[in-house]
Amino acid sequence: MKKLNLFIFALAGLFIFTSCEDSVGPVLSTDIQAPSFSNAPSGESFVLTEETSDEVAFELEWRKPGVGFRAAATYTIEMAESGTEFADPSNLAQTTNNSLTMTVGQLNNRMLATGFPANVETEIDIRVKAEINDEVEILYSSPVSFAVTPYFVDVNYPEIYVPGGYQSASGYGNDWTPEDAPPLTSIEDNERYEGYVYMANAANEFKFTPERNWDVDYGDNGADGSLELQGANIALPDAGYYKMNVNMNTLTYSILNTDWGLIGDATGSWDNDTDMTYDPVEKVWALDITLATGYIKFRANDAWDLNYGDNEGDGILEEGGSDIEVTASGNYTVVLNLGEAPYSYELIQN
Repeated sequence: MKKLNLFIFALAGLFIFTSCEDSVGPVLSTDIQAPSFSNAPSGESFVLTEETSDEVAFELEWRKPGVGFRAAATYTIEMAESGTEFADPSNLAQTTNNSLTMTVGQLNNRMLATGFPANVETEIDIRVKAEINDEVEILYSSPVSFAVTPYFVDVNYPEIYVPGGYQSASGYGNDWTPEDAPPLTSIEDNERYEGYVYMANAANEFKFTPERNWDVDYGDNGADGSLELQGANIALPDAGYYKMNVNMNTLTYSILNTDWGLIGDATGSWDNDTDMTYDPVEKVWALDITLATGYIKFRANDAWDLNYGDNEGDGILEEGGSDIEVTASGNYTVVLNLGEAPYSYELIQN
């Protein structure tokens, strides 16, 4: 009897060992469940006021996705105008929790930063996007809809700064002074920063700082597009007007030297730009030109890879945005301002 028991025990151990060897990781459930709201302001209407900016607008809670194993997720609350099917969503917030409290001021800033008009009721949809890992597809909740009327206020976007040895020659105060350095802005408040920096001379060096001081700074030790805390100065050999993108989530950055032009049938051609001139004092691009009735856009480097239009006709530019209508022919001064967020333009008839 003892021998039989020992044999069964050994056989069971062999089975367990073999089963463990065959297991290569978590097994995904065939019944994957997307996150779903358990508490959301569906059907409500919010009229936001500056006096209540610190008060809670609403609280969101959602059930975690089910994928067959325990896993941490990153949740993004996406927002879009109702009826657009999230064709071009913006981020309302991001969290690793399955709940979110949104204040009146936070909601108002996100509405304005996204481009929704102040003092106008807008129906919006929100949904939860859950990202787990590369082995699991991105999961989305069903959307909920509600109305928001934001109030007008100058939005203070999060910024980082670009101090360097180029500043004095380029009109940004003294060299290597973060307090005078041009900012890069996170319009979506998602730790992704963008902006344009003018460098008048060749052989430039600079760094990125989260504040207007040297308490913390980032450079690039390998000149490979990745940032390191207190890393080496970043060098650019040529003068130029540089578009800079910095992702502080991944500590990476990219830089593009740009020249700007105006194009469209109102200029006479959708094939060739009319070059604009940079004014280092006013920090804008400008052009005097005779325009016909029709449409225009702004584009960089004589190509369509980077271009700006105006989706709302409000003088605020969006990358890849709609053609800008010129309603009256005549001589114009066209001004392109990429020096501060949000980017903007003016058509001044002379």
